[in-house]
Amino acid sequence: MNRLLGWLPVLQWGRGYDRGALGDDLIAAVVVTIMLIPQGMAYAMLAGLPPQAGLYGAMLPLVLYAMFGTSRTLAVGPVAVVALMTAAAAGNVAVAGTEAFHLAALALTALSGGMLLAMGLLRLGFVANFLSHPVISGFITAAGILIAASQLRHLTGAPITGKTLPEVLPSLLANITAVNPATLVLSALVLTFLFWSRKGLAPALRALGLPDRAAALAAKGGLLVAVAVSTLAVWGLGLDRLGVGTVGDVPRGLPGLSLPPLDLGLLGVLLVPAAMIAIVGYVESISIAQTLAARRRQSIDPDRELVALGAANLGAAVSNAMPVTGGLSRSIVNFDAGARTPAAGAFTAVGIALALMFLTPLMFHLPRATLAAIIIVAVASLLDLRALPRTWAYSRADGAAMAATIAVTLLVGVEQGLLAGVALSLVLHLWRTSRPHVAVVGQVAGTEHFRNIRRHVVATAPDVLSIRIDESLYFPNARFLEDTINDHVAANPGLRNVVLMCTAVNEIDASALESLEAINARLRDAGVRLHLSEVKGPVMDRLARAHLLADLSGEVFLTQFDAMMKLAPDLTARTLGEARCETDLARLARA
Repeated sequence: MNRLLGWLPVLQWGRGYDRGALGDDLIAAVVVTIMLIPQGMAYAMLAGLPPQAGLYGAMLPLVLYAMFGTSRTLAVGPVAVVALMTAAAAGNVAVAGTEAFHLAALALTALSGGMLLAMGLLRLGFVANFLSHPVISGFITAAGILIAASQLRHLTGAPITGKTLPEVLPSLLANITAVNPATLVLSALVLTFLFWSRKGLAPALRALGLPDRAAALAAKGGLLVAVAVSTLAVWGLGLDRLGVGTVGDVPRGLPGLSLPPLDLGLLGVLLVPAAMIAIVGYVESISIAQTLAARRRQSIDPDRELVALGAANLGAAVSNAMPVTGGLSRSIVNFDAGARTPAAGAFTAVGIALALMFLTPLMFHLPRATLAAIIIVAVASLLDLRALPRTWAYSRADGAAMAATIAVTLLVGVEQGLLAGVALSLVLHLWRTSRPHVAVVGQVAGTEHFRNIRRHVVATAPDVLSIRIDESLYFPNARFLEDTINDHVAANPGLRNVVLMCTAVNEIDASALESLEAINARLRDAGVRLHLSEVKGPVMDRLARAHLLADLSGEVFLTQFDAMMKLAPDLTARTLGEARCETDLARLARA
């Protein structure tokens, strides 16, 4: 029973569900539904899918996440970055707007959902750690720019095409005379209102007498106001006859259930893009969920989140929807609106279902320019243009990974940009760990502490080399350690003992073990003994299963101070004595 409760969190929070939680969840669901209807349609348009695909993605997936998810406030549904990745991947096998394109998107959804589910069941959430924060930050920034560029055709009414900046910019220049004035004016008005409403609508409502909480919640309906007013403008002023593009017919009713395409050739082509969609979606979702959970001192189970997101995407695949994950803006709104359990997401799904059953005829004149403006405003928060110089100033390696991710994403494509960022991060990690920081250490006077001789005034013994390596020992840096010790021994003919201080060594792999054995043999032949100090328990346990300890020419010491007490007793006694004398003199001077 306990295992079932673990895999079905709904059975945990559902047992204590009361009227108060119901009221809070219903209020949050209403607010999120108002926000999600235009956002879902906009993100479907961004993905190259019909608008109802975004609304379908906010129904069955939300119910499944409510059953399996561990976050109380995460709002699952279509998001901008995943929509862009879907458009790019499906666009490689079919033309946007065709049935084949929609089938490819469904296959992507099913594949990413299956991968997330498998990763959760196998507890492989750590795989997402291969996406470093600079890479994710750079990718999202570049993706935000591409998302904005992809909406220029809807904002201007001109046939601007392209997936990357080298494709979009020439197309923009070539079609500058084809800009539709009515579409451009409408886009400018909607964008101005949406940007203003993010910070100005709530104060305006408070000035009209609304309480703070009511004004804050009502301000979240700015999207709905923009949709309603622009739709009425197109209908009443006949702007569609002036060339303003509209959504047109949106199928009325609930989505039908069907299996996604099972063409092995298609699935093979989409395998890598689906994996990237799954990992990016999971990273975005888990970071949002953990941030919101921390505010209420709640906990998130990463592996259970993988299962929940996998189930949600499989639900999206069988209900003709698009890939889904946790959305930042909607989750924050859900949190601020007072959602207390994942039931708020299930109630949101009911709200979307009601909209599909009764409101779709009202969406016929909804201008595509309004949906494009909603996308622009949503991705504006993703752009962090100051992150690159900030990261570069702190770490050139991380800055290079971020810069490469941004450049390749903008110039080549989203898939290639993400792969380039991951590859460069791994290469730079291997390069950094292949040349770890190594310090010769000496004793700090009057203490049992040992510090870098280049940074502190310390005492050393001429016949003892105490060397500290600040990295685990494994195949990339094993030869580096050999060369470092050999250089020190060659430069100091009077050495008789080398002490390898292992404070920062958490792992010694087989390659590093062979290097240590080689170092031990070479030092023994040169009349120098090799000692180890401060070896951690798990590392010592593994060394005990090898021949190194039995063949070691020196000893293994619990602490570096113990090693120096044995190998250079005069030095340690002198430094401690000098420190005591200085302390006594200072005490006499004060007396």
